[in-house]
Amino acid sequence: MSNVPPPSNYSSSYPPLFRPNSTPTHVVDQDDPTTHNPGSDPLPVIDLHGLNHDAKHTLAEACKVWGIFRLVNHGIPITLLNQLHDHAKELLSLSFESKQALRSGSMSYFWGTPALTPSGLAIATERSPSSLSINWVEGFNVPLSQLSVLQADGDPILDTFRHLLDEYGRHQSRVATTIFKAMAENLNLLGQEKCKSYISPSTGFIRVYRYPRCSESNHNNQASAWGMDAHTDSSVISILNHHDQVGGLEVYKGHKWLDIKPIPNTLVVNLGDMMQAMSDDEYKSVKHRVKANKYDDRISIGYFVFPAQNGVIQSSKYKPFTYSDFQAQVQKDLMTMGFKVGLDRFKLNKAS
Repeated sequence: MSNVPPPSNYSSSYPPLFRPNSTPTHVVDQDDPTTHNPGSDPLPVIDLHGLNHDAKHTLAEACKVWGIFRLVNHGIPITLLNQLHDHAKELLSLSFESKQALRSGSMSYFWGTPALTPSGLAIATERSPSSLSINWVEGFNVPLSQLSVLQADGDPILDTFRHLLDEYGRHQSRVATTIFKAMAENLNLLGQEKCKSYISPSTGFIRVYRYPRCSESNHNNQASAWGMDAHTDSSVISILNHHDQVGGLEVYKGHKWLDIKPIPNTLVVNLGDMMQAMSDDEYKSVKHRVKANKYDDRISIGYFVFPAQNGVIQSSKYKPFTYSDFQAQVQKDLMTMGFKVGLDRFKLNKAS
């Protein structure tokens, strides 16, 4: 990581709220007394290539105890990871206005939220100004099922990016379905008819995130210096590729936030709310957050996959629901309460 700031005109690629003040205010200090920084990687490691009987037991323990693990031997070429990261960085370095203009075809640009809605700040602006919590993040959201209609308009960077995303998405679909099959076997779900709709590669999408450096921020009541606030994913499985060496990802375990270091050519896999419900709470949807960096941008690429559109999740712990039901409730809670309640809304014997 370099402590040398980017060229001054580089900040024009940031959303206006994220640009350094002409008069610096202060350096953001995100140190948290509950954060623990172990010397070695704390995550359990799963070898996708060697997912035999013993490895499946290790996978089950990782899902029960952690809800997150590091994946090695995933079979995604390092050249593809390098090219995807380089093109993502190039696109995100465009001017803010140019990125806003890229809202065409299947790709949409967002900033200030984790893209829980396609309208970016729509959630925040519906709430009172005093309750705004804007995350220090921007990026592109790309549903893979609509990738073929992404309009490149003769732009070679965007056209190449589309082809890279297509190849990367096919690899991620393979990885996610392989992991899910192993988890379903561990949970004795595979023989059940309902399991067929529990994961649908057609729902997969990719989010390309950039967390701008935050050494001189407009840090006030309307902006949070957190890249992303603490949350759980709504997915079945989420797969993160943080290719560069800028850290910031933290997971909550044992009443502490653990720092997850970037390790080249590995992926970080975490379980989402849908997987927790499918497992009758045996597996956990892990709480995580992203810390803004004082000196460097952090770029990461996430893949998220969900149940089939009308697939009903049945569980001894929750009322039957579809992902559409869950998504609608999350959006309602965000609009009315300002935060995601999540699975608790669907717990049996609990008020809705």
